[in-house]
Amino acid sequence: MAPSKPAIDYSLYLVTGRDLLPSTKDYFESLEESLQGGVTLVQIREKTADTGEFLAIAQRSLALCRKYGVPLLVNDRIDVALAIGADGVHLGQSDMPPAAARALLPPHAVLGISCNTPAHARQARADGADYVGLGPVWDTQTKRLTSPVLGVRALGALLAELDGSAVNAVAIGGINAANVLHCLHGAVSPAGRTLDGVAVVSGIVASPDPRRAAQTLAGLVRASKAAGPRMRFAAAPGCTADGLRAQAGALLAAVRAFSPLVHQITNNVVTNQSANATLALGASPIMATAPEEMADLSTAVGALLVNFGTIQNLDGMLAAGRHANLNRKPVVFDPVGVGATRYRRTAANALLDAWQATVIKGNAAELGALADSPEVQAKGVDSVGRGFADPARFVRALARKERCVVVLSGATDWVSDGAAVVRLANGHPLLGAITGSGCVLGTCVAAFCAGASMAAAAGRTEDAREDGQLVRGDMLAAAVGGVLALTDVRGSGTFLPALIDELGKLTPESLVAAAKIEVVEQ
Repeated sequence: MAPSKPAIDYSLYLVTGRDLLPSTKDYFESLEESLQGGVTLVQIREKTADTGEFLAIAQRSLALCRKYGVPLLVNDRIDVALAIGADGVHLGQSDMPPAAARALLPPHAVLGISCNTPAHARQARADGADYVGLGPVWDTQTKRLTSPVLGVRALGALLAELDGSAVNAVAIGGINAANVLHCLHGAVSPAGRTLDGVAVVSGIVASPDPRRAAQTLAGLVRASKAAGPRMRFAAAPGCTADGLRAQAGALLAAVRAFSPLVHQITNNVVTNQSANATLALGASPIMATAPEEMADLSTAVGALLVNFGTIQNLDGMLAAGRHANLNRKPVVFDPVGVGATRYRRTAANALLDAWQATVIKGNAAELGALADSPEVQAKGVDSVGRGFADPARFVRALARKERCVVVLSGATDWVSDGAAVVRLANGHPLLGAITGSGCVLGTCVAAFCAGASMAAAAGRTEDAREDGQLVRGDMLAAAVGGVLALTDVRGSGTFLPALIDELGKLTPESLVAAAKIEVVEQ
């Protein structure tokens, strides 16, 4: 009876690289410790070794993998794979064609293919690949890149080519413990197809403690996979208008109770009024922009607001978002005027590729520009035209694409987590005539997100199991609460002082009583 293909767990896929080893680590010592730490699949990659050396390394590596019951694949070299009886091979786009490789390999051999475009993934599926490696996700120093860096957001289109198939998929390129949850959270096809795991090189090989590095990564991947493809900082299924009202009121109480520090990188037009609005809600503002501060700040804040109305301190925005993701803090992104110039669109994409937004808030023109929609045009930071024909469908689709909560602001506000769509009728047409009102809305949303995050953190015990969540707390309810807080509008000249007064007087009871909420889709 012919051998069957090995059952492979792709969760934590180690790709070796002896040139990355610390000076204190032997290759085989590092490999065994990685296997002990939870690596589930190993690929031997030796681009500079001669055949004899490669064969000797592969034979000893296979023995170690067999000891721990972990399959071993060989990069590129089918002859070496056949000589040692490896479980399969991995091919790049410029390596031997898959059909030729299949003709040489035994029927039970596993075949993996590197893919950088949707066309690559489509072809790999047609060629009978058992799995594909998608990337590079981020820039990496482990090898000279011959394909463009994709970013997490681009992986969904490649995964879509695998919908309905048995082809497995791993992401590769610059993945480590600091960004693996971002990668697993953001890489989902529109139909919900997720990654089966991640391939890691320097994140394990370069570590002086590969066992611990592998344990950390394995724990994060297992927890994320267990949570499933549903967006994990969204509302529970079946949310209702009454439930959201109650949650919004409870979150205002949480803001007042925890007084979270809200880090705001915002434009110089609204810095003062945003800080005052934060204080009035019961939170505490900090307006810091230097990249050098972000690592320290991210451990102390409750949430981060990135508003790039005047697009200053882009490096600070990049660093702040990365550290917020690392520390699992909510990130509210307000892409002010993103459709006005090519530079703004490029900057917005750079930010969204660098870190995972929790909430994206914008007017019709801003969100339309992010979605490449022709329905609404921009005039500076303002929208032109009648808006979206079907705003509920639009916000839901954008939330699914960006894997976050989306707030479409206007006279009627629309909020979605990619499943539920909520319509809020507490807005006022005059808000569009007041400079900075949309920016203050972003501040309110960030404050409520901070309250939700801190309340969730307070409810966790020190020995709580890893849950794989990039952000904890119901961020749909937080976004709804932030929008509801900004409701009192008088004349444009008295708006700002009156708003600060009203935010200071706002109570959970008054917020709930005034809320005009309708859940229009689930």
